[in-house]
Amino acid sequence: MSKVIIIGSGMGGLVAGNLLARRGHRVQIFESHSAPGGYTAGFRRKGFYFESGTLSFESSNQVFKAMQELGLYDRISFTRQVSRWVSEDFDGVLETYQSFKEMLYGAFPGEQDRLKSYFAELDKMYDATKVFIYNDKTFPASLLAYAAGGLKMAGLYRKYARVTLDQFTEHFFPQDSKLYRLLSRLGYPEMAAYIIGGAIACIFDDYWTVKDGMQSWADILAENFTRLGGELFLRSYVDAIITKDGAAVGVTCNGETYTADYVISAGDYKKTFLMLLDNKSIVPAPFLKKVQENKVSEGMATVYLGLSLSNERLKEYLKVPHVMYMDLAVEVDMNDPGDPDYFKKTGVGLYAPSLYNPDLAPPGKSSLMLQNLAPTGWMNNWGGGDKEKYRELKERAAADMIDRAAAIIPNLRDYIEFQDAATPLTYERYTHNTNGASSAWSWNPQNKFYDSFLKSYVDTPVKNLYIGSCWSSQIGGVPGAISAAYACARRIK
Repeated sequence: MSKVIIIGSGMGGLVAGNLLARRGHRVQIFESHSAPGGYTAGFRRKGFYFESGTLSFESSNQVFKAMQELGLYDRISFTRQVSRWVSEDFDGVLETYQSFKEMLYGAFPGEQDRLKSYFAELDKMYDATKVFIYNDKTFPASLLAYAAGGLKMAGLYRKYARVTLDQFTEHFFPQDSKLYRLLSRLGYPEMAAYIIGGAIACIFDDYWTVKDGMQSWADILAENFTRLGGELFLRSYVDAIITKDGAAVGVTCNGETYTADYVISAGDYKKTFLMLLDNKSIVPAPFLKKVQENKVSEGMATVYLGLSLSNERLKEYLKVPHVMYMDLAVEVDMNDPGDPDYFKKTGVGLYAPSLYNPDLAPPGKSSLMLQNLAPTGWMNNWGGGDKEKYRELKERAAADMIDRAAAIIPNLRDYIEFQDAATPLTYERYTHNTNGASSAWSWNPQNKFYDSFLKSYVDTPVKNLYIGSCWSSQIGGVPGAISAAYACARRIK
């Protein structure tokens, strides 16, 4: 059996650790934070529980199958996440793609023809991609479904390979229209248009979360890993990946050297090669240049609020635990990092963990998160290194997000007992994701790191060094991290 070192205990690192330890390999996971989980972690403050960043995941068949294979599925409180969508034109709890379509037809009666043309094309993408996201058919029906979906997707890929979502939406709606502003924001800014079908299938038909909080999921995986004989080192930042004769042979951490037959970097791709690799000369210069220059996905700004409101009162306002509030009357540019009023203009997502589980807040109280994607490098990257300026910008963004959320919860400020906030710099500090990237590489087809948006690429130019995180795929996410974990496990003998 082999000795394997895994850097990072996010979803990819934990699943890979479990798979390998179960097969008898000697596995050590090094985690810089005080708890496992990475982006899929959570924390408590003054009795209020909050998710660190990730609120939900998709591709439930893939995720659930992995947990079942590890014998952990029944211990994790998975639950569907259904969202309420609110603007001045509509307000609906959307459980399916069809309900989304019906809401827009009802909200914009003067745009029926444009909507019909738009949905005629979107329906093709939705039908082609949903089979890859959740497929409950048995073999051979599943094989036929995959084949049919693959053929449809290939045609759509050829048609929209280099088209961004905003360009696709512009084919149907004027740029100054509310429908353009809504539909061009369904996903990451300027993401590849052919991904929209899959995004729609996830958002409306296959979004899930964990009733007891994401941290409970990470804790269960970590506990099982150690039960299988694995070693988990917390507060253990890896300083370097050691190489010899072009191969990874171990790591250094806290002044100690740990040897291994294989190293899995279950974290940020850029930091793996630009910061941790002890000898960059063993990888091709064009590869390093590509790693350095390729863009990553946008980071998030999050406000954490402990409220004096009971869960019953909070539910009267929210209706469901997750609400998307949108201001479609105002133009907002995600590509303008110099707009000081960005958080005043954009909408906000509201998420209440304690509405899923009252134990995630003190008795009679509730927990609420406000969240938004942030323009990369907003306001000179949040103050340009000036601590006082950073604090001022962080407080300004939080105040603007609270004001936005007050459209859903009137007088929200009156109920706040605890408040904290995270910026992309916060997420970079705790997860080591470059710029606090929330989903690995950029989703823009003009800035792809990998050739395919669908594959996992765990192999690297360094022998016995693998990427075992969401960074192994172009669009990342929890399913991407789990796919990487399986791919790494298959390569280790």
